[in-house]
Amino acid sequence: MRAQNAPRNKRDRGCRLASVTQPANGASHKQGMGSARRRRLGFISVAVLAVALGVTGCATTSPAPSGGSSGPGGGTVITAAASINAWGSLLSQLGGTHVQTSSVITNPDTDPHDYEPTPADGRTIATSALFVENGVGYDPWAAKALAANPNPRRVVIDVGQVVGVAEGGNPHRWYSPSDVQKVADAITAGLKRADPGDGTYFDAQRQRFENTGLATYHQLINDIKAKYAGTPVGASESIFAPMAQALGLNLITPPSFLKAISEGTDPSAADKATVDAQITGKQIKVYVFNSQNSTPDVARQVEEAKKAGIPVSTVTETLSPAGASFQDWQSSQLQALQAALAQAQGS
Repeated sequence: MRAQNAPRNKRDRGCRLASVTQPANGASHKQGMGSARRRRLGFISVAVLAVALGVTGCATTSPAPSGGSSGPGGGTVITAAASINAWGSLLSQLGGTHVQTSSVITNPDTDPHDYEPTPADGRTIATSALFVENGVGYDPWAAKALAANPNPRRVVIDVGQVVGVAEGGNPHRWYSPSDVQKVADAITAGLKRADPGDGTYFDAQRQRFENTGLATYHQLINDIKAKYAGTPVGASESIFAPMAQALGLNLITPPSFLKAISEGTDPSAADKATVDAQITGKQIKVYVFNSQNSTPDVARQVEEAKKAGIPVSTVTETLSPAGASFQDWQSSQLQALQAALAQAQGS
C-alpha cells in the first residue's frame, strides 16, 4: 500500500527564503518495499514536475504576506495552507476570520506518505502567503512545490524544524502534545509576521485555542496518564509512539518494527516473532492500529489481537472525519483508547 515519494536524501529547500525557523536537515520518510515501489518513483517524479509546470505562471503573482482581502471589521484576510489537515486545522483556528485556510491532503483514506500532488495542489501552495509543511521527509512534494514557486515574502513553517526533529526521526509530530503546543506558537508567530497589523487578534486566537479549544484534549491526556501510566501496549507503527510517551504508556513493540512499518520496509523475522509473542502471550493490554497504513503483517496482528481478547484501538494519520477539528479528532481517538484500556483492565 505504501510507496516511497523520493529517495532518502536531503530535501531540496529551493528558494524558500522566508521561514520562522532556521534551515534544517530534511529527509524522505519512506523506503520502497520491493521493485514495484522503486518503479513508482519515476511516476511520482513526473507528478511533481506536473505540479511545477502547473503553477509556474503563479510564481510572480503570489500574494504578499501583508496583502489580501478585507475581513470582518475591516481586517486583512490572508491566504494560508498546510500540507496535511492536522496542521491545517490548527492554522484555521489560530487564523480565525483573518485567514483563508486550505489543506492539500484532507481525505482520511489517503496515505500522505505516497501522495502524488496535482497542479491544483501546486497552485494552492504557490498562492499562499503562509504555508505549513510537516517536514522530516513526510511531505517532500510540498518542499518541491515551494521551490518551484519561490516567493521571498512567503512565510514557511517547517514543523520538523520547529520541534527539532532531525532526519530519520519520527515525523508524526501532531501525535506529540508538546509539539502541538510548539507548532501552535510557531503558526501564531508566522501569522503575525505575515500580517503584522492583526498581531493582537492572533494572540487572542492562540489563547482561546489553548484555553477552550484544547481543554478536553488536555484533560483526556491527563486522565489517561493518571490512571493507566505504565500499562504495556502494542502498536502497528511509529505514529502512536509520541502519544504513548505523553500518556506514560509502556509501548513494548520493538522500535525497529514500528519504524519499518511506518517507512514501508519489511520488518525483520525476529521483530515479527517478538510482536506475535507479545500478542499471543497477552503481554500487551491494548493494540493501537493505524488504519491508514495496513500491511499483511499488521492485518494479521490485528486479527491475532482480537482472537486473544486484546482490545484494538484505531488511529488515523489525517482528520477523521475530514471535517473534524484537530482537537475533536484527537479527543475521539483518546476516548476510544481510554475505553480500550478500561476494558483491558476490567474497570
